[in-house]
Amino acid sequence: MKCQLRVNGEDHTIDVEPRTTLLDALRDNLKLTGTHVGCEHGICGACTVLADGEPVRSCLMLAAQADAGPEITTIEGLSTAPGELSIIQDAFCEAHGLQCGYCTPGMIITASALLERNATPNRDDIVDAISANLCRCTGYGQIVEAIELAAEKLRQRNASPSEASQ
Repeated sequence: MKCQLRVNGEDHTIDVEPRTTLLDALRDNLKLTGTHVGCEHGICGACTVLADGEPVRSCLMLAAQADAGPEITTIEGLSTAPGELSIIQDAFCEAHGLQCGYCTPGMIITASALLERNATPNRDDIVDAISANLCRCTGYGQIVEAIELAAEKLRQRNASPSEASQ
């Protein structure tokens, strides 16, 4: 079947089997491999993408469900320009919020959705937001710190020059 997908601001027409997951369509058809295959049961969060700004497990969503539907944003769609990191991605690097990196795209996507809704999340808000994403390396402490740092950087970016210098 033909699917019309809007991914990272671009329209794509792809041919998929009706049973093709959004995860497989993104990775195999569109070559957007930043979204990782994890458990394929919706438990780990490695495959998290945004659908109209809300985090979804792309391994549980069929490509057909996104046909002419929601705007899909993958980890590749968060950067401001090719080869550049978004503020959130940069904060994860700066705060060492990654180890092996396997969960990182899903964590960053989840953090992006949180920070879009809440510019000043407290630690409990952050822990709650990422609680459905599994990491086997970091113990989550540095991931939480990375999201706190990203929130601060985003607030400074949106502040007037006099506010940002304080």
